[in-house]
Amino acid sequence: MILTLVGTGNMSKALALGLKENYKLEIVGRTLKKAEAFIQENNLTADAFALEQLDISDKNILFCVKPYALEPVAKEFQGTARTLYSILAGTSIESLHQHIRANHIVRAMPNVAASNQASMTTLTGDETLKEQAIEIFDAIGSTLWLDSEKQLDIATGLAGSGPAYLCLVAEALADGAVRQGLKREDATKLTSGLFDGFATLLQKEHPALIKDSVMSPGGTTAAGYGALEAKAVRSAFIDAIEEAYKKTL
Repeated sequence: MILTLVGTGNMSKALALGLKENYKLEIVGRTLKKAEAFIQENNLTADAFALEQLDISDKNILFCVKPYALEPVAKEFQGTARTLYSILAGTSIESLHQHIRANHIVRAMPNVAASNQASMTTLTGDETLKEQAIEIFDAIGSTLWLDSEKQLDIATGLAGSGPAYLCLVAEALADGAVRQGLKREDATKLTSGLFDGFATLLQKEHPALIKDSVMSPGGTTAAGYGALEAKAVRSAFIDAIEEAYKKTL
């Protein structure tokens, strides 16, 4: 299958690197020069196209531009796409149909871990494309098909934006260790290993059970956990999901 990526930003890069082993790619940039530079910079084997008057007839489009660019980019399209996979946050299928002619539309919300085939991607839309959509996005990690666009918008605040939240956690944990006297390189390596191991545990256990197994009465974990609760860290993360979801409305 040929997949046509429209856009040359960070998410396009992550998707291209994740998909290049399994699919033939076409890269569409605002100019041909931009598309060619994107291909060269990311060591891709792909055909380059300029956005101007792009014929999308019978193509499988991965639409990877910013939401505000939907209308100006869509105006350049000629013809009717076979399928449109949109990663535009907060952009409804109805709105996509209003601007782009496509026989089938699926909304997808991957994250930047796609470049390492480790994205957690949520999908929803045309049920006739469900199997194909899951197959495509399984190439860049794990997928979850959701029943509605509302659910996908909520998931955007979790799986889509989540890497940024976890980076905040990782950076803060390492900084805390450095503050107490650990060397930066050691703190960074320990934090990375912590995330690797925890991801494996989380696939098998509820987070509350993992927490309880670590927290001994009156121990170091209980002391640190108490400090987090005192600063309302749990509440802050819950609010972060709410605020991210609100931005999609």
